[in-house]
Amino acid sequence: MLKKTGILFLALTASAISFGKLNVVTTTSDLGSIAETIGGDLIKVQSIATGNQDPHHLQARPKYIIMARNADLWIRTGMELEIGWEMPVINGSRNRDIRPGQLGHLDASKHIHKLEIPDAGMLTRAMGDVHAAGNPHYLTDPENAKHVAADIAGRLALLDPENADTYRKNAAAFSDKIEEKMTGWKQKLEPMKGKSIVTYHKSWIYFCERFGIDIAIELEPKPGVPPSPAHLTRVIQTVEADDIEIILQEPWYSTKAAEKVAGKTGAHVVTAPIFTGSDPEADDYIALIDLIVKRLTEQPE
Repeated sequence: MLKKTGILFLALTASAISFGKLNVVTTTSDLGSIAETIGGDLIKVQSIATGNQDPHHLQARPKYIIMARNADLWIRTGMELEIGWEMPVINGSRNRDIRPGQLGHLDASKHIHKLEIPDAGMLTRAMGDVHAAGNPHYLTDPENAKHVAADIAGRLALLDPENADTYRKNAAAFSDKIEEKMTGWKQKLEPMKGKSIVTYHKSWIYFCERFGIDIAIELEPKPGVPPSPAHLTRVIQTVEADDIEIILQEPWYSTKAAEKVAGKTGAHVVTAPIFTGSDPEADDYIALIDLIVKRLTEQPE
């Protein structure tokens, strides 16, 4: 009797996945946007971090646990970006299907080109908030978004084989759109190629490497460590020596340090999002990259 009940339960579960929408939970909103593009009306997507939240510093809140409890697929940025809160959320959800290693758990970083992987033997807390797996802000490079889209399509196809062709076609169309847009992005950023900028946090290394922009120095003396007066003096000296015109930072940081440097050097502060949903103009992944390029190439008033 118990065996028959178990078989019936599995059949009902499979039926629910086959005929209903897959519930997809992403840790960040940029992953959520790409998942929505690939899954369309076949999936329901929720993101843990909104575009205005720094995902380094979230906490495992009850509403996140409820979202995870009902998920068919959990997609994370990986590379330790969510190290402080991901497993408490998954453990709290008691959803075994989305645990690492299960079909319902996807690490989106698996096939991306990773940068800034430190020597594990040299890694200490004195270096600041350095991730042992490398810099996790890889989705600021649109080429990496193509790999992520393909991986999401592949995993959705395994969870929902009946719609596998749709997921793969949507991923191919997303990749084609990135290719089409890349030419324009490179043309607009061509005047910045080879020039140096200052950034607040190490969030922009992938974007800058893709488009040939140098990062001379960060406002943070170490990742996760707020700017100190002594370090800002070094930043000002660097800006003056290299004739740097732009200080680029994310919306959630105070602009006080950047404005201090700008006031001493004549550089101008550019605030741009790195996640979708943090600005009305960045309502999907393509629009996000459009907006970053627009902010960097706008002439200061």
